[in-house]
Amino acid sequence: MDLYAFPPIAALLDGAQDMLMALVGLLEPLLGVSSAAAAIVLVTLLVRAALIPVGISQAKAERTRARLAPRLAELQRRHRKNPERLQREMMALYADEGASPLAGCLPMLIQAPIVGVIYALFVLTTIAGHPNALLEQTLADVPLGTSFAGSIAAGTLTPDSLVVFGVVVVSIALVGEVTRRAFRIQPANPADAPVASPLAAPGVARKLGFLQFITAVIAIFVPLAAALYLLVTVAWSLGQRAVLRRRYPPHPPQQGLSAAPA
Repeated sequence: MDLYAFPPIAALLDGAQDMLMALVGLLEPLLGVSSAAAAIVLVTLLVRAALIPVGISQAKAERTRARLAPRLAELQRRHRKNPERLQREMMALYADEGASPLAGCLPMLIQAPIVGVIYALFVLTTIAGHPNALLEQTLADVPLGTSFAGSIAAGTLTPDSLVVFGVVVVSIALVGEVTRRAFRIQPANPADAPVASPLAAPGVARKLGFLQFITAVIAIFVPLAAALYLLVTVAWSLGQRAVLRRRYPPHPPQQGLSAAPA
């Protein structure tokens, strides 16, 4: 069964295509052949602006986790030999404080359908039974519906394509590295650093830091249009986190705080 032919999904894609093409038409007198790429950037900025409240909630949750760090460390010391008890106590502490160790996943989950729609708009030759006009759009003579990996596999990679894809992918990787360095956790006393969630167990947190680069890897395989969306998204996320970190700074753990009752 073709999922994209399912009437509600086909109608959604058809409406998204019409809106995007209308935006392309508005921008074309100013930007010419780059209007489609500019439309994608503009749509991305609008989506990210709509998600600002989610980012604020995420920043507040991060500050809450920092405040709870000493109590989490104490729970680890008490129950290090009983992982199941430790997990229950940690989750109970988060519940009491109205926080969640997985709060950072929310923006990613919200954006996933949007990325999926943009991906579909630039891989489907037909949408709702008619030709997909978006596939004719380009950026620097590179079709927005092509991918870096697909161009290599098909033997159609041109110097222009190499430059465009290279700039996009490398830019995503650079933003990921800046984000990793700027926001990695540096506890004052590494011995007291708590495991805030099962994903932050010793040795795992270091590996998770490099997941910032997974977006650059994804950009190699998705259409150029979706790669542009990812680039604008990671750049916005970096700037937003920097602003929110100043507004809602995660205070360092205070020594001498009493631990929560076990």
